[in-house]
Amino acid sequence: MRDKMHTPVLLDEVLVALEPKSGGVFLDGTVGHGGHAAAILKRTAPTGRLLAFDRDARNLEVAKKRLAFAGNRAVFVKESYANAFGHAERHGFFGCDGILLDLGFSSAHVDDPSRGFSFLKEGPFDMRYDQSQELTAAVIVNGWTENELATIFRLYGEEPEAARFAKTIVQVRRQHRFLTTMDLASHIELVAPRRGKIHPATRVFQALRIVVNEELSELERALPMMVGLLKPGGRIAIIAFHSLEDRIVKQFFRTQKNHTLKILNKHVIAPNKDEQMRNPRSRSAKLRVAEKV
Repeated sequence: MRDKMHTPVLLDEVLVALEPKSGGVFLDGTVGHGGHAAAILKRTAPTGRLLAFDRDARNLEVAKKRLAFAGNRAVFVKESYANAFGHAERHGFFGCDGILLDLGFSSAHVDDPSRGFSFLKEGPFDMRYDQSQELTAAVIVNGWTENELATIFRLYGEEPEAARFAKTIVQVRRQHRFLTTMDLASHIELVAPRRGKIHPATRVFQALRIVVNEELSELERALPMMVGLLKPGGRIAIIAFHSLEDRIVKQFFRTQKNHTLKILNKHVIAPNKDEQMRNPRSRSAKLRVAEKV
């Protein structure tokens, strides 16, 4: 999760993992507001370069301002990192020293009700990183079948009440369309009243966000390409925030072990207690690092 102009998650650990040095060439597939990228560009000055991707035009504008100090050493592309190969070729970023993926949505997305990512604030049912695409959360909730909804809640939200929630959604939408985040969240809470800290809509919203933005399929498609963009000895660092993402990264690293990658951390790297206290949203972060052989 990319922080809104605050210290990014696991910054020190990422810098240790990627070892940016003067003149280094790096790729940040999820630049967000540019926190990690700024630190990397400062370490690689005066000639190091960074290719920054983000699907969200607003994020890129913020990142451009934050990284203005680097001048033309930073190149920005409004695109998914899963489509990085052609852009890397065009801008001369083959043979990268390091690649970073900080997966998932940013604090800016959560904190802006108009983006429709949070069930804690009233907002339109959107959830798109790239607001030029057609598929939104509202299209899914109001148009997909009960079986399709139950399937995505179960697969991408790991929601034990997937079938019950899907049935409720279909029943309610016969009376009115779901247009806002809190409308859906309130109906889910009627079916499964809140117990403890976790809101019953949490996993449903996760599933919808993943599907709207094709997060898991993009990650699976991108990983081999990212390794291809690294030079021998180059490193890839990936921060995941839920088990589905982390499982994909872990399995990919294992399949490439002793073939194209050397795994550098036996166990995932997690934020220390101080960071978790400063930024509670960092608590679920898991960093995995590998080096191209």
